[in-house]
Amino acid sequence: MSLWCDKYRPKTFDELDYQLEQADLLQTIVASGDFPHFLIFGPNGSGKKTRITCLLHALYGDGVQSLRIENHEYETPSKKKIEITTIGSNFHIQVNPSDVGIYDRVVIQELIKTIAQTRQINTTEQRSFKVIVIVEVDKLTRDAQHGLRRTMEKYVSSCRLILCCNSISRVIPAIRSRCLAIRVAAPTIDEISGILKKVATIEGIQLPVDLANRIGEKSQRNLRRALLMLQSCVTQKVPLTKDQQITEPDWEIYLRDTARMIGELQTPQRILEARERLYELIAHCIPAEVIFKGLLDELLANCDDLLKSQITQIAAEYEHRLRQGSKEIFHLEAFIAKFMCIYKQHMQSMAAGLDDCFD
Repeated sequence: MSLWCDKYRPKTFDELDYQLEQADLLQTIVASGDFPHFLIFGPNGSGKKTRITCLLHALYGDGVQSLRIENHEYETPSKKKIEITTIGSNFHIQVNPSDVGIYDRVVIQELIKTIAQTRQINTTEQRSFKVIVIVEVDKLTRDAQHGLRRTMEKYVSSCRLILCCNSISRVIPAIRSRCLAIRVAAPTIDEISGILKKVATIEGIQLPVDLANRIGEKSQRNLRRALLMLQSCVTQKVPLTKDQQITEPDWEIYLRDTARMIGELQTPQRILEARERLYELIAHCIPAEVIFKGLLDELLANCDDLLKSQITQIAAEYEHRLRQGSKEIFHLEAFIAKFMCIYKQHMQSMAAGLDDCFD
């Protein structure tokens, strides 16, 4: 059984259900013939890759749906062999250079050079350039981003770049200034509810309005996640009811329990227990940034207002270190230890103040 988030993903602009004005703008740009480099950004599940797919279809037609997976091997200046997997068609290629870590600059320069040297065959009205889709641009190193800027200028005549990321704050200004930035906002609760009811109707399922709204709120306006939640509800119980329980991912419950443990007791032994739980999450491919954000949200929800500003400032410092460093567990554990220290001091001072009041 295929996932509904993939099965019902729009492939053309006409199939989109929200942000239709933006879709009309993108269609106009494609029709004008002056196709620029794009920088498409927005939160998870907002539809960035869906709009990239629609862009490619508007450019080249159904040919972009015939995808193949390829493995590429490159050699670093230190003679080390690195491999990276790409997915693409005869007209485009999609790659995530951050998969190779600090060697992302080599992948960017060599891959774009290879693609640019092979010009597109101009048949009928198809464009004479290939498109390279680079995802998670905000996770590239500074060297890789500067290399990307030089490469995109050099080979602009034979290839175009579509860059995709969650936030442009970590993309250097030199790249942002050379691309047309398109922000894809997260769909509203009502838009998600409408899409869920549309998918349920196609599947022959009666979806209560209250359940659709609850799924939209629970998904945090992430459409992909909302569709997965709906499919999970259908596999558990049919017909659906308005008060049906919505299953949360196991890792979210596990992370919530970890934050609760940290707030309950502040000891070296509890830090060791938290470390083991963090290792478990990382081993199951949960991104460190997601773990960090989940921990912070839960810890802030369970601490005094007096501490929230200080803890948020500390979290920003350690998150910056996490992005700069290579060992994610070190920075996560350091943040937990710092939080425990501040939280315990605060609780002790509160207890001492209460004792003074009674004295």
